[in-house]
Amino acid sequence: MSNRRTLPVLEPDALELDVVVPCCPPLTERTLTAAEAERTAAMFKALSDPVRLRLFSAVASAPSGEACVCDISDVGVSGPTVSHHLKKLKEAGLLASERRGTWVYYRVEPSVLAGMGRLLTGAGPA
Repeated sequence: MSNRRTLPVLEPDALELDVVVPCCPPLTERTLTAAEAERTAAMFKALSDPVRLRLFSAVASAPSGEACVCDISDVGVSGPTVSHHLKKLKEAGLLASERRGTWVYYRVEPSVLAGMGRLLTGAGPA
């Protein structure tokens, strides 16, 4: 019995991992669709916790554009709780992560800050 399987070929657009489509148009442009409102609410819900907001801020403001969990975990809660909060930020599409050895490095997804700013102010790139 063979364990071989055929994998699908991805279109070039699917391989562009750095392209993140902003969740929604500016709030002043038109009423959000139900799907846009769900995505936006998930982002804001993830950021509504003070610990998550501090973690997101630590990653977003890191000089190198990414932060090791070992450098941002001093937010007044235990290590497992930090992991839980980082997981919630990832699930909301706000962070991406990469394991390097025993540590995990986090970065803000491309266009997230610009997309959030555009949503609230109507400014920024389309």
